[in-house]
This record gives sequence, structure tokens and C-alpha cells, in this order.
Amino acid sequence: MKTYVAKAGEIERVWYVVDAEGKTLGRLSTEIARILTGKNKPMYTPFLDCGDFVIVVNAEKVLVTGKKADQKTYFSHSGYPGGAKYTPYRHVLAKRPERIIEHAVKGMLPKSALGRQMAKKLKVYSGPTHPHAAQQPIALDI
Repeated sequence: MKTYVAKAGEIERVWYVVDAEGKTLGRLSTEIARILTGKNKPMYTPFLDCGDFVIVVNAEKVLVTGKKADQKTYFSHSGYPGGAKYTPYRHVLAKRPERIIEHAVKGMLPKSALGRQMAKKLKVYSGPTHPHAAQQPIALDI
């Protein structure tokens, strides 16, 4: 029996909408990463982008457990010597809550051009509304 390998033209993409309110960050991010990579489909092929689009709403209401809200930091570097910046979780949550979910999901995707292509299919919004109603997203309960 031959192994099935999907072709790029055979891939059908579906749009999903996920409500992050009251969900734990890590558990939510793993399920989103599975959908973006296409591992939830039987036609999954490792070297192709078989995944679907995911819209996340209410990103500011995502939860972290333990002391992560006080201890977790996000690292960035300017490229200059001594240009390291550490931003606390609470500051990121207050200013750009979308970045928290984007950062968590991106860390779970492949570190290649394929992973960057998958990350573009993630749309995160801090409020309960999104501008993708025309795509008729399916509500996904995680």
C-alpha cells in the first residue's frame, strides 16, 4: 500500500474562530498550532502547509497559571551591544494582548520558511469582534 502525499492544489482551507476567554495560554496555543500545521487533518504532509486559518478573539482574557503573570518576561534585542529588552507579561497584556498568543503559537511552529507561512494564517484580536465575517468562520471549542 502506498503512502498518500498531498499536493499543493488539493489542499482546502477552512477558517476557524476561537474564543480565548478563560482559556489557559499554553493549552490554547498547542491546539491552534495543530490546526495551523494541518495535523488535525488526515491528509497532513510535513513539507506542505496543509493547515487552516485561525481567528482568535478576546485575546486580552487569556489566562496563565501559577506566578507566570508576575514572573514571565518577553525578550527582544535591538541588534546593538547592550540592546537587550525584557518586557514583563503584564505590560504586554496591557499594551498589545494579541502578541502574547502570537508569540506562544509561533514558538510551536517550525523554525523555517514553512513555519513563517503557517504563522501568517493566525489572526488575533483583543476584543470580541473580527473583520473576517465574509470567510464564514466555523466556531471551534477548545
